[in-house]
Amino acid sequence: MKKLGFLAALFFAGTFSFAQNILTAAEFFRSVSENYGTIKDYEADIGIKINKQNMEGRVSFKRPEMLRIDFSNPENQVILFSGDDLVIYLPGSSAILEQSVNSSGGAGANMATPQGLNLLNRLYTISYESGQSAVPLDEGSDENVVVLLLRNKVATEEFKKIRLCINPNTKLIRRVEATTGNAVVYSFDFTNYKINSDISDQRFMYDPPSSANNYKNFLFSE
Repeated sequence: MKKLGFLAALFFAGTFSFAQNILTAAEFFRSVSENYGTIKDYEADIGIKINKQNMEGRVSFKRPEMLRIDFSNPENQVILFSGDDLVIYLPGSSAILEQSVNSSGGAGANMATPQGLNLLNRLYTISYESGQSAVPLDEGSDENVVVLLLRNKVATEEFKKIRLCINPNTKLIRRVEATTGNAVVYSFDFTNYKINSDISDQRFMYDPPSSANNYKNFLFSE
């Protein structure tokens, strides 16, 4: 009888220890958000895929909401969000698109910011794709990530679901895959992070070529 009681105690102790090691998807997402909350600024290489179109560049972020992407492909293309205004320079079309906005541009790139993560937490339900253990980023890859699956709570949201691949050690977002209701997938890869390097505000000042055609309020123009 004493042996039975001892085994039962071990069982319940082991069960309690196992439960302590379980981290829900919401808790893991919260830890990622808290980590981004400590980041004053960062730079990272960014790769963007939209269907068969590939783009590459360097993204810069500084609190509270300044975001800039300088593209190497397409060469010299720039996206800049200052907190109030969105500017996109398209060298291939010799066009400057400008828009005053109330929330950050940059789509999926902005998800890798404290503001973007807070917004996702409000608008999406969060779960693990296959569990809390890290899995290969791609088939055959030796880079492992924790994968969160976010599904929209509001039907009016542009993205029906979002897949977040997160480095479990650094708690930094490695990849964002956002799928629209029309099954268009926007993929954003972040590599070579440089955290809290005191980026100057001048980094987010941009003077596009004066020879380019300027289109203001392009999001709402007919």
